[in-house]
Amino acid sequence: MKKFLKVLIAVLVIGLLLFGYFRFYFVFGEGVKSGTLNYVVKKGLVFKTYEGKLIQSGLRSGSKAGSIQSYEFEFSVVNKELANKLMLMSGQNMELRYKEYFGRLPWRGYTKYIVYELVSASGSTSDPQAPASTQSPVDTQTLKEIEGLIVE
Repeated sequence: MKKFLKVLIAVLVIGLLLFGYFRFYFVFGEGVKSGTLNYVVKKGLVFKTYEGKLIQSGLRSGSKAGSIQSYEFEFSVVNKELANKLMLMSGQNMELRYKEYFGRLPWRGYTKYIVYELVSASGSTSDPQAPASTQSPVDTQTLKEIEGLIVE
């Protein structure tokens, strides 16, 4: 009877560990999403995480009849440096590489999609031919730091 109980407990513990691994740490999918970066913010009550939204091109019909919505990709960013760079790039078109997990962890972010790399960025919210007073106030040093994060 004691041996049976020990085996049962061992099987339950191994089962819980496997469930936890596959639910929270197993990478279910990887990919690249492209679109216009809407925002990246740091938020949270206990765990401060970086959360963002990418607006993808194209339209879809909404849940209500006659409504049209854009595709939105909500994601989390674990890397603080990457998150800070993305915060400065709101409004630009970009490609982000992400991992998809089955479940989310509170210290990893609010979503199950984790962006870990900026593949490319192009365009800007400001017109390069416009006067300097209407252009985005990003200095040369910041642009060099952003370019260092882009993988080509």
